[in-house]
Amino acid sequence: MVTEHRRGEWWRKLVHEEPRDRAALVGLLRSAASRGVLGADALAMIEGVLGVADLQVRDIMVPRSQMVVLERDSAPGQLLPAVIDAGHSRFPVIGDDRDQVVGILLAKDLLRYFAEGAIGSFDIREVLRPAAFVPESKRLNVLLKEFRVSHNHMAIVVDEYGGVSGLVTIEDVIEEIVGEIADEYDTDEDQTIRREGERHFVVLALTRIQEFNEYFSTGFSEEEYDTIGGLVMHQFGRLPRRGESVIMDGLEFKVLRAGRRRIDQLRVTTPAPLPPRAGEARVG
Repeated sequence: MVTEHRRGEWWRKLVHEEPRDRAALVGLLRSAASRGVLGADALAMIEGVLGVADLQVRDIMVPRSQMVVLERDSAPGQLLPAVIDAGHSRFPVIGDDRDQVVGILLAKDLLRYFAEGAIGSFDIREVLRPAAFVPESKRLNVLLKEFRVSHNHMAIVVDEYGGVSGLVTIEDVIEEIVGEIADEYDTDEDQTIRREGERHFVVLALTRIQEFNEYFSTGFSEEEYDTIGGLVMHQFGRLPRRGESVIMDGLEFKVLRAGRRRIDQLRVTTPAPLPPRAGEARVG
């Protein structure tokens, strides 16, 4: 266990050595972590804080092509399937085209309408929240401060001509500091495949191809890649972003989570219902 005396010695060393640049500071922090003075989680978070200042919105945004948007003039019955399928809590709402973002719809406002029996008319204009717009070049540390002050959780990213180029959320920024934040899609590490319905499954990208083949009765080769994430990334020919999808052997693979170096989590949709395996509860 690290004593308070050792911590005090390290802090005095940090002050007296006065690292001349960020690289030297990070080196000193890593040295402290290797001696047990600083925990691994604390080190990762400090490095994340330092790294955020070097990143711009364009580095982490969800690109325009992968944005899930709702149309202002759509009927409630047309909006609901998109909201349920995406599973997000906030959605940009567009007017005549994707460059005309007129506001943000909270999923709970639409779901409340249906929970109350869908009585009366639903005017999306009455429940829209104002959309915040930020340039692609904005630094993430500045954006995080603006999110905190304004209480916004989502911002629409625009290019130098004013066109929409993507969106960014406060969760995206925070995850650059603390790592992935668990949500309703997360699966225990020992549960690599989790059933969501008769045709929908959440799969960890690190699932071995052999295990995947046994579960879904597929025949993907194990010669070049060990994991299903590696196979999917090979199919894309690059590291895909969250929300992108690809079809292989009749199955749809949609990226739920992806970092800068690898895919983390996928949603797999089968063309037909897949009967529950032995000991597996039926869902839906």
